[in-house]
Amino acid sequence: MSSLSRLPGIVTTDHVFRVPLDHGAPGGETIEVYAREVVAAGREHDELPWLVYLQGGPGGKANRPTGRDGWLDRALDDYRVLLLDQRGTGRSTPANRQTLARRGDARQQAEYLAHFRADSIVRDAELIRRQLLGADGRWSLLGQSFGGFCTLTYLSLAPEHLREAFVTGGLAGLRRSADEVYRAAYPRVARKNAGHYARFPQDVAAVRRIAAHLVEEPATLPDGGTLTVRAFQALGILLGGGSGSGVLHYLLEEAWVEGADGPELSDTFLAGAQSHLSFAQNPLYAVLHESIYGQRSVDPGATDWSAERVRAEFPEFDAAAALAGDGPVLLTGEMIHPWMFETDPALRPLRGAAQLLAERTDWPDLYDLSRLVANEVPVYAAVYHDDMYVDTAHSLETADAVARTRVWVTNEWEHDGVRTSGRTVLDRLIRMARGEV
Repeated sequence: MSSLSRLPGIVTTDHVFRVPLDHGAPGGETIEVYAREVVAAGREHDELPWLVYLQGGPGGKANRPTGRDGWLDRALDDYRVLLLDQRGTGRSTPANRQTLARRGDARQQAEYLAHFRADSIVRDAELIRRQLLGADGRWSLLGQSFGGFCTLTYLSLAPEHLREAFVTGGLAGLRRSADEVYRAAYPRVARKNAGHYARFPQDVAAVRRIAAHLVEEPATLPDGGTLTVRAFQALGILLGGGSGSGVLHYLLEEAWVEGADGPELSDTFLAGAQSHLSFAQNPLYAVLHESIYGQRSVDPGATDWSAERVRAEFPEFDAAAALAGDGPVLLTGEMIHPWMFETDPALRPLRGAAQLLAERTDWPDLYDLSRLVANEVPVYAAVYHDDMYVDTAHSLETADAVARTRVWVTNEWEHDGVRTSGRTVLDRLIRMARGEV
Protein backbone atom coordinates (compact mmCIF):
# COMPACT_ATOMS: atom_id res chain seq x y z
CA MET A 1 0.00 0.00 0.00
CA SER A 2 1.23 3.48 -0.79
CA SER A 3 -0.36 6.93 -0.93
CA LEU A 4 1.05 10.30 -1.93
CA SER A 5 0.75 13.66 -0.15
CA ARG A 6 2.08 17.14 -0.82
CA LEU A 7 3.30 19.51 1.88
CA PRO A 8 5.27 22.78 1.53
CA GLY A 9 8.39 21.91 -0.46
CA ILE A 10 8.06 18.13 -0.16
CA VAL A 11 6.20 15.18 -1.58
CA THR A 12 5.61 12.18 0.70
CA THR A 13 4.62 8.62 -0.11
CA ASP A 14 3.35 6.15 2.48
CA HIS A 15 4.62 2.57 2.43
CA VAL A 16 3.50 -0.39 4.55
CA PHE A 17 5.53 -3.59 4.55
CA ARG A 18 4.71 -7.02 5.95
CA VAL A 19 7.68 -8.51 7.85
CA PRO A 20 8.17 -11.60 10.07
CA LEU A 21 7.86 -11.03 13.79
CA ASP A 22 10.80 -13.42 14.18
CA HIS A 23 13.24 -13.22 11.27
CA GLY A 24 14.56 -16.62 12.39
CA ALA A 25 11.13 -18.08 11.61
CA PRO A 26 10.06 -16.32 8.40
CA GLY A 27 7.05 -18.58 7.95
CA GLY A 28 5.52 -17.59 11.28
CA GLU A 29 3.61 -14.56 12.55
CA THR A 30 4.00 -11.30 10.65
CA ILE A 31 3.65 -7.65 11.62
CA GLU A 32 3.50 -4.40 9.65
CA VAL A 33 6.26 -1.81 9.39
CA TYR A 34 5.41 1.65 8.09
CA ALA A 35 7.80 4.03 6.32
CA ARG A 36 7.30 7.49 4.82
CA GLU A 37 9.25 8.33 1.67
CA VAL A 38 10.08 12.05 1.36
CA VAL A 39 11.46 13.83 -1.69
CA ALA A 40 11.90 17.49 -2.57
CA ALA A 41 8.98 18.90 -4.55
CA GLY A 42 9.72 18.79 -8.25
CA ARG A 43 12.25 15.93 -7.88
CA GLU A 44 9.77 13.08 -7.51
CA HIS A 45 10.97 11.37 -10.68
CA ASP A 46 14.70 12.06 -10.29
CA GLU A 47 17.15 9.20 -9.77
CA LEU A 48 18.25 10.06 -6.25
CA PRO A 49 20.19 7.97 -3.73
CA TRP A 50 18.18 6.83 -0.72
CA LEU A 51 18.88 7.93 2.86
CA VAL A 52 17.16 5.96 5.63
CA TYR A 53 16.56 7.81 8.90
CA LEU A 54 16.81 5.62 12.00
CA GLN A 55 15.14 7.39 14.90
CA GLY A 56 16.40 7.53 18.46
CA GLY A 57 14.78 5.70 21.31
CA PRO A 58 14.30 2.81 21.55
CA GLY A 59 10.59 2.95 20.92
CA GLY A 60 10.44 6.26 19.08
CA LYS A 61 8.60 6.80 15.82
CA ALA A 62 10.20 8.78 13.01
CA ASN A 63 9.57 12.53 12.86
CA ARG A 64 6.48 13.78 11.04
CA PRO A 65 7.57 16.39 8.47
CA THR A 66 5.34 19.40 7.90
CA GLY A 67 7.55 20.87 5.22
CA ARG A 68 11.13 21.28 4.19
CA ASP A 69 12.97 22.28 7.34
CA GLY A 70 15.72 21.25 9.77
CA TRP A 71 18.04 18.36 8.95
CA LEU A 72 15.49 17.06 6.45
CA ASP A 73 15.92 20.23 4.39
CA ARG A 74 19.65 19.47 4.04
CA ALA A 75 19.08 15.79 3.32
CA LEU A 76 16.63 16.56 0.51
CA ASP A 77 19.33 18.50 -1.33
CA ASP A 78 20.96 15.18 -2.19
CA TYR A 79 18.70 12.28 -1.20
CA ARG A 80 15.34 10.60 -1.33
CA VAL A 81 14.65 10.09 2.40
CA LEU A 82 12.90 7.16 4.06
CA LEU A 83 11.53 7.87 7.56
CA LEU A 84 11.15 4.45 9.20
CA ASP A 85 8.69 3.83 12.02
CA GLN A 86 10.65 1.08 13.73
CA ARG A 87 8.60 -1.98 14.58
CA GLY A 88 6.15 -1.36 17.38
CA THR A 89 6.09 2.42 16.92
CA GLY A 90 4.02 5.01 15.07
CA ARG A 91 2.01 3.54 12.21
CA SER A 92 3.80 0.21 12.36
CA THR A 93 1.96 -2.56 14.24
CA PRO A 94 1.86 -0.93 17.69
CA ALA A 95 3.19 -2.49 20.88
CA ASN A 96 1.64 -0.90 23.96
CA ARG A 97 -0.55 -1.76 26.95
CA GLN A 98 -3.64 -1.94 24.75
CA THR A 99 -2.29 -4.23 22.04
CA LEU A 100 -0.08 -6.36 24.29
CA ALA A 101 -3.05 -7.24 26.49
CA ARG A 102 -4.33 -9.35 23.60
CA ARG A 103 -1.19 -11.47 23.56
CA GLY A 104 -1.84 -13.19 26.88
CA ASP A 105 0.14 -13.23 30.09
CA ALA A 106 3.39 -11.46 30.95
CA ARG A 107 5.55 -14.30 29.66
CA GLN A 108 3.88 -14.27 26.25
CA GLN A 109 4.20 -10.49 26.10
CA ALA A 110 7.90 -10.65 26.99
CA GLU A 111 8.58 -13.29 24.32
CA TYR A 112 6.89 -11.06 21.77
CA LEU A 113 8.81 -7.94 22.86
CA ALA A 114 12.14 -9.77 22.71
CA HIS A 115 11.85 -9.41 18.91
CA PHE A 116 11.88 -5.60 18.98
CA ARG A 117 15.59 -4.87 19.38
CA ALA A 118 18.08 -3.44 16.88
CA ASP A 119 18.80 -6.76 15.15
CA SER A 120 15.13 -7.14 14.19
CA ILE A 121 14.89 -3.49 13.14
CA VAL A 122 17.87 -3.93 10.81
CA ARG A 123 16.42 -7.11 9.29
CA ASP A 124 13.16 -5.23 8.69
CA ALA A 125 15.13 -2.54 6.89
CA GLU A 126 16.82 -5.15 4.74
CA LEU A 127 13.47 -6.58 3.59
CA ILE A 128 12.28 -3.06 2.83
CA ARG A 129 15.48 -2.28 0.91
CA ARG A 130 15.00 -5.29 -1.33
CA GLN A 131 11.43 -4.28 -2.09
CA LEU A 132 12.29 -0.66 -2.88
CA LEU A 133 15.75 -0.96 -4.44
CA GLY A 134 16.08 -4.57 -5.54
CA ALA A 135 18.36 -7.31 -4.26
CA ASP A 136 21.59 -5.48 -5.11
CA GLY A 137 20.48 -1.94 -4.25
CA ARG A 138 22.41 0.09 -1.69
CA TRP A 139 21.35 3.00 0.44
CA SER A 140 22.75 5.38 3.07
CA LEU A 141 21.84 5.61 6.74
CA LEU A 142 21.36 8.47 9.19
CA GLY A 143 21.20 7.15 12.74
CA GLN A 144 20.31 9.50 15.61
CA SER A 145 21.05 8.25 19.15
CA PHE A 146 19.59 4.71 19.35
CA GLY A 147 19.41 4.93 15.55
CA GLY A 148 23.22 5.06 15.66
CA PHE A 149 23.19 1.84 17.71
CA CYS A 150 21.04 0.33 14.94
CA THR A 151 23.52 1.61 12.36
CA LEU A 152 26.34 -0.30 14.06
CA THR A 153 24.16 -3.41 14.01
CA TYR A 154 23.49 -2.83 10.29
CA LEU A 155 27.23 -2.57 9.68
CA SER A 156 27.56 -5.90 11.50
CA LEU A 157 24.77 -7.75 9.68
CA ALA A 158 24.55 -6.38 6.12
CA PRO A 159 27.27 -3.81 5.34
CA GLU A 160 27.39 -4.81 1.67
CA HIS A 161 24.10 -3.00 1.14
CA LEU A 162 25.22 0.36 2.54
CA ARG A 163 26.80 3.23 0.61
CA GLU A 164 27.69 5.29 3.69
CA ALA A 165 26.48 5.91 7.22
CA PHE A 166 25.99 9.11 9.21
CA VAL A 167 25.68 8.87 13.00
CA THR A 168 24.70 11.68 15.37
CA GLY A 169 25.09 11.10 19.10
CA GLY A 170 24.84 7.36 18.66
CA LEU A 171 28.16 5.50 18.67
CA ALA A 172 27.39 2.81 21.23
CA GLY A 173 29.98 1.09 23.37
CA LEU A 174 30.39 -2.18 21.49
CA ARG A 175 31.42 -4.23 24.50
CA ARG A 176 30.01 -2.17 27.35
CA SER A 177 27.56 -3.79 29.72
CA ALA A 178 24.51 -1.97 31.05
CA ASP A 179 26.24 -1.54 34.42
CA GLU A 180 29.23 0.11 32.74
CA VAL A 181 26.93 2.38 30.76
CA TYR A 182 25.16 3.63 33.89
CA ARG A 183 28.32 3.96 35.97
CA ALA A 184 29.53 6.37 33.30
CA ALA A 185 26.13 8.06 33.02
CA TYR A 186 25.45 9.20 36.58
CA PRO A 187 28.53 11.47 36.78
CA ARG A 188 27.55 13.04 33.44
CA VAL A 189 24.06 13.69 34.77
CA ALA A 190 25.54 15.24 37.91
CA ARG A 191 27.54 17.63 35.69
CA LYS A 192 24.39 18.61 33.82
CA ASN A 193 22.73 19.35 37.16
CA ALA A 194 25.66 21.55 38.14
CA GLY A 195 25.41 23.41 34.85
CA HIS A 196 21.67 23.95 35.27
CA TYR A 197 21.97 25.22 38.84
CA ALA A 198 24.81 27.54 37.82
CA ARG A 199 22.59 28.94 35.07
CA PHE A 200 19.49 29.18 37.27
CA PRO A 201 20.69 29.35 40.92
CA GLN A 202 17.14 30.07 42.12
CA ASP A 203 16.18 26.56 41.00
CA VAL A 204 18.15 25.01 43.87
CA ALA A 205 15.51 26.24 46.30
CA ALA A 206 12.67 25.60 43.87
CA VAL A 207 13.60 21.94 43.42
CA ARG A 208 14.20 21.45 47.14
CA ARG A 209 10.76 22.86 47.96
CA ILE A 210 8.97 20.59 45.50
CA ALA A 211 10.99 17.54 46.55
CA ALA A 212 10.27 18.16 50.24
CA HIS A 213 6.56 18.47 49.50
CA LEU A 214 6.51 15.24 47.48
CA VAL A 215 8.35 13.31 50.20
CA GLU A 216 5.46 14.13 52.49
CA GLU A 217 2.63 14.02 49.97
CA PRO A 218 3.07 12.50 46.46
CA ALA A 219 0.87 14.25 43.91
CA THR A 220 -1.61 12.79 41.46
CA LEU A 221 -1.01 13.66 37.82
CA PRO A 222 -3.88 14.43 35.42
CA ASP A 223 -3.67 10.94 33.87
CA GLY A 224 -3.91 9.27 37.28
CA GLY A 225 -0.17 8.70 37.56
CA THR A 226 1.72 9.39 40.78
CA LEU A 227 4.35 12.09 41.07
CA THR A 228 6.69 10.79 43.76
CA VAL A 229 9.93 12.54 44.60
CA ARG A 230 11.85 10.01 42.49
CA ALA A 231 9.48 10.57 39.57
CA PHE A 232 10.02 14.32 39.97
CA GLN A 233 13.79 13.76 39.88
CA ALA A 234 13.34 11.96 36.54
CA LEU A 235 12.56 15.36 34.98
CA GLY A 236 16.34 15.62 34.73
CA ILE A 237 15.96 13.84 31.42
CA LEU A 238 15.37 17.34 30.03
CA LEU A 239 18.93 18.40 30.85
CA GLY A 240 20.36 16.40 27.96
CA GLY A 241 18.66 18.45 25.25
CA GLY A 242 19.69 21.75 23.78
CA SER A 243 16.79 23.73 25.26
CA GLY A 244 15.99 21.35 28.10
CA SER A 245 17.53 23.39 30.90
CA GLY A 246 15.35 26.35 30.01
CA VAL A 247 12.26 24.18 29.64
CA LEU A 248 12.86 22.77 33.12
CA HIS A 249 13.40 26.22 34.61
CA TYR A 250 10.16 27.60 33.19
CA LEU A 251 8.27 24.54 34.39
CA LEU A 252 9.58 25.10 37.94
CA GLU A 253 8.60 28.78 37.79
CA GLU A 254 4.92 27.84 37.72
CA ALA A 255 5.04 25.02 40.26
CA TRP A 256 2.88 26.58 42.97
CA VAL A 257 -0.55 28.12 43.29
CA GLU A 258 -2.38 29.41 46.35
CA GLY A 259 -5.22 26.98 46.97
CA ALA A 260 -8.06 26.96 49.50
CA ASP A 261 -5.82 25.33 52.12
CA GLY A 262 -2.58 27.11 51.24
CA PRO A 263 0.13 26.57 48.63
CA GLU A 264 -0.26 23.50 46.42
CA LEU A 265 1.32 22.21 43.24
CA SER A 266 -0.38 23.86 40.29
CA ASP A 267 -2.31 22.08 37.58
CA THR A 268 0.01 23.79 35.10
CA PHE A 269 3.07 22.24 36.73
CA LEU A 270 1.50 18.79 37.10
CA ALA A 271 0.35 18.74 33.47
CA GLY A 272 3.78 19.87 32.34
CA ALA A 273 5.53 17.26 34.45
CA GLN A 274 3.25 14.58 33.05
CA SER A 275 4.04 15.61 29.49
CA HIS A 276 7.73 14.86 30.13
CA LEU A 277 7.32 11.80 32.35
CA SER A 278 4.48 9.78 30.82
CA PHE A 279 5.38 6.88 28.53
CA ALA A 280 1.91 6.71 26.99
CA GLN A 281 3.28 7.71 23.58
CA ASN A 282 6.44 5.60 23.70
CA PRO A 283 6.09 2.67 26.14
CA LEU A 284 8.76 0.63 24.35
CA TYR A 285 11.31 3.19 25.48
CA ALA A 286 10.76 2.10 29.06
CA VAL A 287 10.15 -1.59 28.43
CA LEU A 288 13.17 -2.17 26.17
CA HIS A 289 15.59 0.49 27.30
CA GLU A 290 18.09 -1.64 29.18
CA SER A 291 17.78 -4.55 26.74
CA ILE A 292 19.58 -2.47 24.09
CA TYR A 293 22.76 -3.17 26.09
CA GLY A 294 22.10 -6.90 26.52
CA GLN A 295 24.60 -9.15 24.70
CA ARG A 296 25.40 -12.65 25.84
CA SER A 297 29.12 -12.37 25.00
CA VAL A 298 29.51 -9.10 26.94
CA ASP A 299 27.65 -9.79 30.15
CA PRO A 300 26.12 -13.25 30.42
CA GLY A 301 23.93 -12.10 33.29
CA ALA A 302 20.64 -10.23 33.10
CA THR A 303 20.51 -6.44 32.89
CA ASP A 304 18.36 -6.72 36.05
CA TRP A 305 17.31 -3.06 36.37
CA SER A 306 20.88 -1.87 36.01
CA ALA A 307 20.12 1.85 36.35
CA GLU A 308 18.35 1.23 39.66
CA ARG A 309 21.14 -0.95 41.05
CA VAL A 310 23.94 1.36 39.94
CA ARG A 311 22.14 4.40 41.34
CA ALA A 312 22.89 3.07 44.83
CA GLU A 313 26.59 3.66 44.07
CA PHE A 314 25.90 7.40 43.71
CA PRO A 315 24.35 8.55 47.01
CA GLU A 316 24.42 12.17 45.85
CA PHE A 317 21.20 11.35 43.93
CA ASP A 318 19.37 10.44 47.18
CA ALA A 319 16.78 13.20 47.60
CA ALA A 320 16.16 12.48 51.28
CA ALA A 321 19.85 12.82 52.08
CA ALA A 322 20.06 16.06 50.09
CA LEU A 323 17.04 17.48 51.92
CA ALA A 324 18.61 16.61 55.27
CA GLY A 325 21.39 19.04 54.36
CA ASP A 326 21.31 22.32 52.50
CA GLY A 327 22.67 21.26 49.10
CA PRO A 328 20.84 20.81 45.79
CA VAL A 329 18.57 17.87 45.05
CA LEU A 330 20.00 16.21 41.94
CA LEU A 331 17.73 15.20 39.11
CA THR A 332 18.32 12.00 37.15
CA GLY A 333 18.59 11.37 33.39
CA GLU A 334 17.10 8.90 30.97
CA MET A 335 17.40 5.97 33.38
CA ILE A 336 14.51 3.53 33.60
CA HIS A 337 13.56 2.22 37.06
CA PRO A 338 11.17 -0.56 38.10
CA TRP A 339 9.02 1.84 40.17
CA MET A 340 8.07 3.62 36.93
CA PHE A 341 5.90 0.61 36.15
CA GLU A 342 3.88 1.45 39.26
CA THR A 343 3.61 5.24 38.99
CA ASP A 344 2.82 5.49 35.23
CA PRO A 345 -0.63 4.19 34.16
CA ALA A 346 0.68 3.51 30.63
CA LEU A 347 3.31 1.14 32.04
CA ARG A 348 1.47 -0.58 34.91
CA PRO A 349 -0.03 -3.35 32.73
CA LEU A 350 3.45 -4.07 31.31
CA ARG A 351 5.34 -4.46 34.59
CA GLY A 352 5.29 -8.28 34.45
CA ALA A 353 6.71 -8.37 30.92
CA ALA A 354 9.29 -5.71 31.81
CA GLN A 355 10.44 -7.76 34.79
CA LEU A 356 10.89 -10.86 32.64
CA LEU A 357 12.89 -8.89 30.08
CA ALA A 358 15.08 -7.52 32.88
CA GLU A 359 15.75 -11.11 34.00
CA ARG A 360 16.58 -12.40 30.53
CA THR A 361 20.14 -13.73 30.10
CA ASP A 362 20.22 -15.00 26.50
CA TRP A 363 20.18 -11.77 24.47
CA PRO A 364 21.93 -12.31 21.10
CA ASP A 365 24.94 -10.14 20.33
CA LEU A 366 24.11 -6.96 18.43
CA TYR A 367 27.57 -6.15 17.05
CA ASP A 368 30.07 -8.28 15.13
CA LEU A 369 33.51 -6.97 16.07
CA SER A 370 35.29 -8.95 13.37
CA ARG A 371 33.17 -7.30 10.67
CA LEU A 372 33.38 -3.84 12.24
CA VAL A 373 37.17 -3.97 12.52
CA ALA A 374 37.28 -4.80 8.80
CA ASN A 375 34.44 -2.39 7.89
CA GLU A 376 34.60 -0.89 4.38
CA VAL A 377 31.54 1.39 4.60
CA PRO A 378 32.45 5.05 5.22
CA VAL A 379 31.04 6.21 8.57
CA TYR A 380 30.81 9.88 9.54
CA ALA A 381 29.86 10.57 13.15
CA ALA A 382 29.07 13.62 15.26
CA VAL A 383 30.11 13.06 18.87
CA TYR A 384 28.92 15.66 21.36
CA HIS A 385 31.62 16.58 23.86
CA ASP A 386 29.56 16.09 27.03
CA ASP A 387 26.58 14.13 25.74
CA MET A 388 24.33 13.26 28.69
CA TYR A 389 22.78 10.25 26.99
CA VAL A 390 25.69 8.51 25.22
CA ASP A 391 29.10 8.49 26.85
CA THR A 392 31.69 10.40 24.83
CA ALA A 393 34.57 8.13 25.85
CA HIS A 394 32.59 5.03 24.84
CA SER A 395 31.77 6.66 21.50
CA LEU A 396 35.40 7.50 20.74
CA GLU A 397 36.41 3.98 21.76
CA THR A 398 33.95 2.65 19.18
CA ALA A 399 35.14 5.09 16.54
CA ASP A 400 38.66 3.73 17.01
CA ALA A 401 37.39 0.15 16.66
CA VAL A 402 35.22 0.56 13.53
CA ALA A 403 37.30 0.93 10.39
CA ARG A 404 36.68 3.87 8.04
CA THR A 405 35.03 5.97 10.77
CA ARG A 406 35.66 9.70 10.84
CA VAL A 407 34.52 11.67 13.87
CA TRP A 408 33.62 15.29 14.44
CA VAL A 409 33.72 16.07 18.16
CA THR A 410 31.84 19.26 19.03
CA ASN A 411 30.67 21.11 22.13
CA GLU A 412 28.37 23.39 20.15
CA TRP A 413 25.37 21.09 20.46
CA GLU A 414 23.74 18.71 22.91
CA HIS A 415 22.53 15.19 22.16
CA ASP A 416 19.69 16.46 19.96
CA GLY A 417 21.99 18.58 17.81
CA VAL A 418 20.89 17.10 14.50
CA ARG A 419 17.38 18.40 15.24
CA THR A 420 18.16 21.68 17.00
CA SER A 421 20.94 22.85 14.69
CA GLY A 422 18.76 23.11 11.60
CA ARG A 423 20.88 22.05 8.62
CA THR A 424 24.22 22.47 10.40
CA VAL A 425 25.11 19.09 11.92
CA LEU A 426 24.01 16.96 8.97
CA ASP A 427 25.57 19.40 6.50
CA ARG A 428 28.91 19.08 8.29
CA LEU A 429 28.79 15.28 8.09
CA ILE A 430 27.78 15.29 4.41
CA ARG A 431 30.61 17.69 3.61
CA MET A 432 32.97 15.36 5.44
CA ALA A 433 31.71 12.54 3.23
CA ARG A 434 32.26 14.66 0.10
CA GLY A 435 35.80 15.57 1.13
CA GLU A 436 34.94 19.24 1.69
CA VAL A 437 35.95 19.23 5.38
